[in-house]
Amino acid sequence: MHLVYLHGFASSPESSKAVFLRDRLAAIGVRLHCPDLNAPEFATMTTTRMVEQVDALVQSLDPGPVALLGSSLGAFVAVHAAERDGQRRRAGTAVRTPIERLVLLAPALDFGRRGMTGLSPAELQAWRDRGVLEIEHYGTGGRVQLRYDLYADAQRYDSFAIETLVPTLVLQGTQDDIVDPAMVERFAADRPQVTLVMLDDDHQLKADLDRLWAEVGAFLEIAAS
Repeated sequence: MHLVYLHGFASSPESSKAVFLRDRLAAIGVRLHCPDLNAPEFATMTTTRMVEQVDALVQSLDPGPVALLGSSLGAFVAVHAAERDGQRRRAGTAVRTPIERLVLLAPALDFGRRGMTGLSPAELQAWRDRGVLEIEHYGTGGRVQLRYDLYADAQRYDSFAIETLVPTLVLQGTQDDIVDPAMVERFAADRPQVTLVMLDDDHQLKADLDRLWAEVGAFLEIAAS
């Protein structure tokens, strides 16, 4: 099975969780693909662009099943990339690299629908009026600009309205102040294909990386060591 990791907002393929998972998987001979969702430039990032980027990567892989692992905004992208893949299959299109499993870490499933974390309604309106917002990019360690297109485009994607969902593992921290744990619980409640594991942790899910690794390894049926 091909494994693809999608990093979070204002992060990078070199984030701590990406590196942790990549190193653990490499130790057992498994490659983790980590696309840079900032490319070609962070300022013009949108959900549509990221979904298309993931779609292109998945279709470029050798034939075989795929698992997407997404963190925060990356998890939101993973859900909708998998739904696009599912739509093709439901239409009878042959798919060489079907997305068959999802691992969602602190998933921002309501991104674009509940405001923007850290921004007041007035600040959100100001972003819309100006067209750009300056933020701290954790991946680069600097201040960068981001167009309002990201927020406007995200509103087209409703995670709760997707038709189907492949077998999915969700790891969510009970102390998360970025993604609402209650929202994640609602998402999982009526979806028997979703396994929800609540952790005594915050949004970063780094308090017990060995537990995270054990849950992911067991779900993906790979040797965890």
